[in-house]
Amino acid sequence: MNKTIRRASVFALLLVLALLVRATWVQFYEGQALADDKNNRRNVIEQYSEPLGDIVVGGEAVTGSARTKSGDLGYKRTYKDGALYAAVTGYSSQAFGATQLEGVYQDLLDGTDPRLKSVLDTVTNGRSDPGDVITTIDPGVQRAAYEALGDKKGAAVAVDPATGRILAVVSTPSYDPSRITTGDSEAWTRLTGDEDKPMTNRALRQPLPPGSTFKLVVAAAALEDGLVSSVDAPTDSPDPYPLPLSSRNLTNENPDAPCANASLRVALQYSCNNVFGKLAVDLGQDEVRAMAERFGFNDAEQDVPVRAYESVYPRDMDDAQTALSGIGQFDVTATPLQIAMVSAALANDGKLVEPHMVSRITGQDGEVLEDYDDDPAVKEIVSPETAEQLRSAMRTVVEEGTGTNARFPGATVGGKTGTAQHGENNSKTPYAWFTSFAESDTSGEKVAVAVVVEQSDAARSEVSGNGLAAPVAKAVMRAALED
Repeated sequence: MNKTIRRASVFALLLVLALLVRATWVQFYEGQALADDKNNRRNVIEQYSEPLGDIVVGGEAVTGSARTKSGDLGYKRTYKDGALYAAVTGYSSQAFGATQLEGVYQDLLDGTDPRLKSVLDTVTNGRSDPGDVITTIDPGVQRAAYEALGDKKGAAVAVDPATGRILAVVSTPSYDPSRITTGDSEAWTRLTGDEDKPMTNRALRQPLPPGSTFKLVVAAAALEDGLVSSVDAPTDSPDPYPLPLSSRNLTNENPDAPCANASLRVALQYSCNNVFGKLAVDLGQDEVRAMAERFGFNDAEQDVPVRAYESVYPRDMDDAQTALSGIGQFDVTATPLQIAMVSAALANDGKLVEPHMVSRITGQDGEVLEDYDDDPAVKEIVSPETAEQLRSAMRTVVEEGTGTNARFPGATVGGKTGTAQHGENNSKTPYAWFTSFAESDTSGEKVAVAVVVEQSDAARSEVSGNGLAAPVAKAVMRAALED
């Protein structure tokens, strides 16, 4: 063999060896990564080759699977009352992935969760029958919130304070997930391009300035710190309150309200900005932040089990900014879930039971794989005495103050309104908030609710927590206690 042929042979052998090494690497080291790649069409084909498990509300499945008439995917996801439950279920789409509970429990619902494997599945490496997700959502409460919000842009959350079970999660405007399950690109473009953002879960994933609903947090800090001895003790609060380091005054919406040196009860009843702005400064931002964080603010890992966006109480403020933070402005933001948690803790004698909207997950035979109702985490946020004093003041808000539209017979109701500024120099329509609790006069059952209305057809002068958000909260509370 001459030298040239020998060199060519060695080179060809090296190429073959390189190909063998590469094939071995791909098969044994990169195979799983390629199999798991979201762009691997085989995964989608496998996922939709059989019916998916279901998300269950009130004992009935609100999801389903239907045979496709063409293509390489055997089934498509279907939804019952899709727009009503979209903020709970999310969507499972052949082209656009999965969100909300559909995304969190994707492995359970498509049968690939290892906990679903039977002995036969393990031996044959076959796909298991899918499991189901049993939610805590009450269908009557969910529908009441959805219908009460109507064509308003907003959200509502209802929580059972004693158990942490989330009874309703509603975001409007909503959308029907069935429109995008098969990968309809035109429907996807319309939904994602809609300026009203119907696919945004406003209840869990859109924090906004909470306005005067945040005054409950400041009041709790003042009572727990001992800065104020009781909700009926007068405070040292000039009206208007001169903002520190500023030429501006912190004034009140109602100039005739008795806000000068008002007690916490009166300050909540009339929503006195001067009182809570000064309290925040007197407490100091660190003290207010500590109380806010006890309620759940600044928690970037708040899972219910859908990951909620972080509600924020800011840092590094000067005294003027701290005063504005005391009335839920400046850079304070909160989700309706977070504000509902504040009312829930106060309604439950100061203890916050971890909120959750999944009761349990089960295998196809009904075997419980995980029970979230069993011994949820409980934290004491404030003392029972502080909680009772604030509940009493919240009842005054509803009975005699700014929250009268939340009253209804057969229940004791407490609440707090909020109207949060929006846009530079409050140039845009304000956000209307209402947070509340109600206790049945007969059964003693309780519910805590938070509602935000971002936009409605009401005139700007008519935008208020009592005018727009309180009636929604009332409808939700009635449905929860009358079910």
